[in-house]
Amino acid sequence: MTPTQLRARFRAGAEPVPTGSMAPGFAQANLAIVPGNVADDLEAFMAANRAACPLLARSRPGDPALAELGEGIDVRVDLPRYRVFRDGVPAQMPTDIVDLWRDDLVAFAVGCSLTFEADLVAAGVALRCHAPGKTCSAFDTAIPNTAVGPFGGNLVVSMRAIADDQLDLVCRITRAHPQSHGAPIHVGDPAAIGVDLDKPIDGIGLTDIGPGETAVFWACGVTLERAIASARLDLAITHAPGHMLVTDRRARRWEH
Repeated sequence: MTPTQLRARFRAGAEPVPTGSMAPGFAQANLAIVPGNVADDLEAFMAANRAACPLLARSRPGDPALAELGEGIDVRVDLPRYRVFRDGVPAQMPTDIVDLWRDDLVAFAVGCSLTFEADLVAAGVALRCHAPGKTCSAFDTAIPNTAVGPFGGNLVVSMRAIADDQLDLVCRITRAHPQSHGAPIHVGDPAAIGVDLDKPIDGIGLTDIGPGETAVFWACGVTLERAIASARLDLAITHAPGHMLVTDRRARRWEH
């Protein structure tokens, strides 16, 4: 389905599922929604932590549209599932946020590594996490973010198990996607960056590393959750992990 068709399905209340492998060739986006009085601080945080938070679009206060990412986008209803934070603590995971919307809220769309998976698959890279209903795993690290205003926390990474003989290819392809987190930040030993493969965020995704595979890690937009938690805002909203905004923006393609 096209991105417009997918958003229409989610808006109509379709069963929420991870968006990995959907609409290949189009950019998917992380979502962060915060009150307007801290919106400039959050944008500055993104600029200071660009690998994890490559900004794609910012809304006007109270406006749920992100017209530059797709005609008719409404961030209140167009994702399959959301995560709501109250005072920095996850409080609920609804399938729409219409009843929570306020005139002071500002939405940010941030690039997502699910975008570059289509290029990896097209180049013959075997991704066990790339299939309908599946998504890559995300992990907390021991790497501190650059704090701005109330926003801090530690970096979150996504992980994919990559065949050893495809590591160079994967690095070259993802480097060509700077708006989707770009090249890996770490290859190899998870403990070197404080990752415990037995503790994926929300228990989601594939975490095993098979024979002839290496764990490869990319900066991840779920970093925004950690920044929001550290800020302890009265209300903030993100996408649920793996449940992204599918946009109309064509993904930059790696030239084989």
